[in-house]
Amino acid sequence: MISRDDFVSRFGGVFEHSPFIAERAFDAGAIAEPLTSGGVHAALVRFFRAAGEEERLGVLRAHPDLAGRLAIAGELTEDSRKEQAGAGLDRLSPGEHARFTELNAAYVTKFGFPFIIAVKGLGKEDILAAFETRIDNDRDAEFATATAQVEKIALLRLQSMLPES
Repeated sequence: MISRDDFVSRFGGVFEHSPFIAERAFDAGAIAEPLTSGGVHAALVRFFRAAGEEERLGVLRAHPDLAGRLAIAGELTEDSRKEQAGAGLDRLSPGEHARFTELNAAYVTKFGFPFIIAVKGLGKEDILAAFETRIDNDRDAEFATATAQVEKIALLRLQSMLPES
């Protein structure tokens, strides 16, 4: 059986900078071997959803702005860097970068957390279109959408680490 330390070390970052989710899943005995992407995802999602709203908000706030200052400074997590680069967000024109910066600021001001989208398979145009649509949501709808996107990102990360279930 994988140890708690090994499990948290390996999967604690699946939900961005939020190892408490992996810790709680492991401590509750929700992790079964063999480890599969579907099994680990189901366990982690269960504890993400069971977390209080403030904790889930903290998970959302742990995500970086898309094409934001952390990306420019090279300070993204390796997963976030790869995900954003795969969507072309590391190759924006000055005008595109300005639009992302403007939308990021407006979104955070309105909702209190960054815009989150699972970028795998999307291009910068798709992401901008989603951004421009979702900024018109109310806070409850956007909180639900953002948390669903966080869960999708977690699944994509786990699928790159583990066999399918």
